[in-house]
Amino acid sequence: MGFNEFLTKLFGNKSQRDLREITPYVDKVKAVYPSIKALSNDELRAKTDEIKQRIQDYVASEKARVAELREGIEDKELEEREAIWTEVDKIEKAITDKMEIVLEEVLPEAFAIMKDTARRFAENPEVVVTANDFDRELATKFDFVRIEDDKAIYQNHWKAGGNDMTWDMVHYDVQLFGGVVLHKGKIAEMATGEGKTLVATLPVFLNALTRNGVHVVTVNDYLSKRDSEWMGPLYMFHGLSVDCIDKHQPNSDARRRAYNADITFGTNNEFGFDYLRDNMAISPKDLVQRKHNYAIVDEVDSVLIDDARTPLIISGPIPRGEEQLFEQFRPNVEIVVNAQKDLCSKLLIEAKKKMSSDDPKVVEEGTVQLYRTFKGYPRNKALIKYLSEPGIKAQMLKTEEYFMSENMRHMHEATDELYFVIDEKNNSVELTDKGIDLLTGKSDDPEFFVLPDITTQLSELEHIKDETEKQAKKDELLANYSVKSERVHTINQLLKAYTLFEKDDEYVVIDNKVMIVDEQTGRIMDGRRYSDGLHQAIEAKERVKVEAATQTFATITLQNYFRMYHKLSGMTGTAETEAGEFWDIYKLDVVVIPTNRPIARIDMNDRIYKTKREKYAAVIEEIVKLTEAGRPVLVGTTSVEISELLSRMLTLRKIKHNVLNAKLHQKEAEIVALAGQSSTVTIATNMAGRGTDIKLSPEVKAAGGLAIIGTERHESRRVDRQLRGRAGRQGDPGSSVFFVSLEDDLMRLFASEKIANLMDKLGFKEGEVLEHSMLSKSVERAQKKVEENNFGIRKRLLEYDDVMNSQRNVIYTRRRHALMGERIGMDVLNTIYDTTNAIVDQYIDGDFESFKLELFKTFAMESPFSEEEFKNMKAEQMQEKLFDETLQNYKRRMERMTQIAYPVIKQVFEHQGAMYENIMIPITDGKRMYNISCNLKEAYETECKAVVKAFQKSIVLHMIDEAWKEHLREMDELRHSVQNASYEHKDPLLIYKLESYNLFKNMVDTMNRKTTAVLMRGQIPVREEPTEEQKKLMAERQAAIAEAAAARKAELEAARQRVQIREAEPEKHEDMSRYQTTKNDINGENTQESQPKQAPVRSEKRVGRNDLCPCGSGKKYKNCHGQGL
Repeated sequence: MGFNEFLTKLFGNKSQRDLREITPYVDKVKAVYPSIKALSNDELRAKTDEIKQRIQDYVASEKARVAELREGIEDKELEEREAIWTEVDKIEKAITDKMEIVLEEVLPEAFAIMKDTARRFAENPEVVVTANDFDRELATKFDFVRIEDDKAIYQNHWKAGGNDMTWDMVHYDVQLFGGVVLHKGKIAEMATGEGKTLVATLPVFLNALTRNGVHVVTVNDYLSKRDSEWMGPLYMFHGLSVDCIDKHQPNSDARRRAYNADITFGTNNEFGFDYLRDNMAISPKDLVQRKHNYAIVDEVDSVLIDDARTPLIISGPIPRGEEQLFEQFRPNVEIVVNAQKDLCSKLLIEAKKKMSSDDPKVVEEGTVQLYRTFKGYPRNKALIKYLSEPGIKAQMLKTEEYFMSENMRHMHEATDELYFVIDEKNNSVELTDKGIDLLTGKSDDPEFFVLPDITTQLSELEHIKDETEKQAKKDELLANYSVKSERVHTINQLLKAYTLFEKDDEYVVIDNKVMIVDEQTGRIMDGRRYSDGLHQAIEAKERVKVEAATQTFATITLQNYFRMYHKLSGMTGTAETEAGEFWDIYKLDVVVIPTNRPIARIDMNDRIYKTKREKYAAVIEEIVKLTEAGRPVLVGTTSVEISELLSRMLTLRKIKHNVLNAKLHQKEAEIVALAGQSSTVTIATNMAGRGTDIKLSPEVKAAGGLAIIGTERHESRRVDRQLRGRAGRQGDPGSSVFFVSLEDDLMRLFASEKIANLMDKLGFKEGEVLEHSMLSKSVERAQKKVEENNFGIRKRLLEYDDVMNSQRNVIYTRRRHALMGERIGMDVLNTIYDTTNAIVDQYIDGDFESFKLELFKTFAMESPFSEEEFKNMKAEQMQEKLFDETLQNYKRRMERMTQIAYPVIKQVFEHQGAMYENIMIPITDGKRMYNISCNLKEAYETECKAVVKAFQKSIVLHMIDEAWKEHLREMDELRHSVQNASYEHKDPLLIYKLESYNLFKNMVDTMNRKTTAVLMRGQIPVREEPTEEQKKLMAERQAAIAEAAAARKAELEAARQRVQIREAEPEKHEDMSRYQTTKNDINGENTQESQPKQAPVRSEKRVGRNDLCPCGSGKKYKNCHGQGL
């Protein structure tokens, strides 16, 4: 017995340990259930209210303390506020932790209440309760509730996802297990048909009782709308509000209300985009999301694994975005690609001739040519077919070993004759010298497509003594490098488009647009785009309109968005294969929930054929056999191309069938609903129809149930398991089998060598099948290799975003403080402190005169110490003294601002307060006039402290937005440029981290200095007092006016002449619908997503320079967020 087996025997396996941990909770729910079941309908609802109150009482003292601290904070000095806010944060974290304790205490009762609510709706057509205000409000919005006298009558049937449904579900025991797992912040893996949506009602209900909000996240808007309507009445019965963000427009009041509901359903992308939009808001009223409390992610593997590396991006136009090189260089690339195809075809013909020779040397030459063909065009169908012949691939692999040895020292011998080299495993294409020569053609510059060695060229400039000449040459070199870098990047992306991306496989062209196909579900991902110029390259290749480039305004990956939640859990049918990744990145444990009934599905061994042609012929024969037996068949494919091929083959055999793929997915729900009928054949790309169960009739069950046929092993075991899981729902009979050929991509790249040798030794002939459990395990090992490789890629790509994420957290925290205004004083204090430290660090060893000039430029003040003190004082002392002096200076100026503004505010409020709600106050820094909007009543009651706060908020927000927008542009450019570091044998990620840190540090320093400079100079412009002569003339003109009226008018006039104040326009809401929202990958191997279809303005429409800015400021775009574009 091995050590692992001994430990398993001693402590049990993970599943057993998980069940031991959860069972006590389930036992408590069962124990309390009879008492809950005995309650009347009104008593059941009263029990829910009692639990709500118990939760609030548990944290009442802490909430009271927070309210007390917040109340007096504005009266404290700036220096004292930081300690108070630290205490507030500490108490709020304690409240969150205590909430978890009390939720665990009430869990058995809450779960029992939800279970019995489901039972009452299932057993009774109507559930009658005493009506309250919430019931009456529901009755005005929904048909399933009506009011009769003082009674509210809830019906047990309602519409969900456009279909009428009658409630007929009650939680069974294994679903209670799943509910506990989800509440604990873990992933519940439940087989298809085990009722994940119903399981989620338990933790959703329990956590919604805190009134802190629960988010239920789905993979598409159909599921979010359906589930909110399907499960909603159960929550509403207990006084909990339910809404779905996908039913409402971005930044609308309706979407704001949806987030304020106790339970909010929505798609992963919209939750992420709303977070980004909130961090572009210019008013607290624009915010839609509240604190990220608890989220349950449905199909968690799709969201947190497949989509984890795809950043959500809100973008806008960039300078000369239309000027791209893809169409210009397309003819050059086509010449090279066609030349390579012709060359590889000739090489393959020669290789075949030589390898059939009896002379070993000639055969060896043939294998070299075969390997050269493989490196030049591995997707050549003739090559793939030849490699499947006995012994051929084994010979080529021996040749590859020679070229790969000694650190690929001899590889150039194989590749020099080619125009470019393709590496399918790494998804890369590299031009050879021969390819560059052909690409350059008749150009005068032989290095037109070659990146110069910029490091060497720059070092050669060091001997130039004239600094002006050196700088000019340096600028010229860098400009040349930048132009060539863009050119080389364009060529590389075009080569990728022509050699690694095939139409009707990775993408389709519909209505002259390149549409990406989701490799997992086979759905068209409307609006998504490959990143890094790859999509534009494919558009150029397909000769459709090449879209303009854009600039990032805000971005976050789904991984980093979902890590912001206090508690995160997920549910899916397939997570165990990625359990390590879930734990490493999200600290989410995967718990496998046992099935309600034993699985009766028969999973057969893979059937392995030599060629695809033999495999597809065998698939058709299997379909014929199964349909004749009266069994429905679900055929899973990995691409649109294979779906259409099988459809044509079935049509030739006159077999009726439905096709569900990227081109034909509109009727998805209908096709999936029919897929369980007798002798029905459905062809579906991978996980199409996910989220909809295939239900079987008694006749079909008697015939053997649903038959699953996989036409190819996917590179991820999870996807294959998902396909298998379509059969065997709730103990239904069924079967699954995968048909595999040595020409399949997965087998060709990772698994075919040993199997090919085995087939050769056994003397297999065409059409014969190899089938054994050892071979199935061998295929799974190949899948594991791919999964490990993909995890490595994802982890590395996410490291890029982690750099951005740390910067984003700093900026968005400061921005939120400025927007809300509560902590703005503390942030201004820190800004002044950081700026004083930066200036001292910059000039401590420098010139005193330059130091004085910098102080005047930034703080508008004289140096607080003499030249001698400057030279002799330590840096720490100097920083402390300078900060103290600057802070006192700042306080005096803000006090002066309130003194000037208050008399006017007082006058306007007391005599015209009913006319104005908000007023506009002009404040200038001597260079620019800022019109600051402020609430008149608040300004009056705070003696104009609100004016100072409004000024601070306005300036800080403006400076952050300007600096962050420019920084994101620089980060975009950096991400492109660091990829060239690989040519210099440097790690692009390391260079990216170092350079991005320096960029961010410089951005923060510049932002701090600009903010401080405006705040220190800010003053309300006061008109000069009239001369004595002017006063005399004015008095004579007013002499005839009645004394009382004259006095009042003079008072108002004097005030108005000193400070110009006018009514402010009503505050506008931010309109984000005209920004482009995309879902984009760092290295161009994933996709992007655009605005929802229902948006009033299409997401791809760009903002014109003279259009109103989408931020809602009322200014033209070129004068607001479009400045400098």
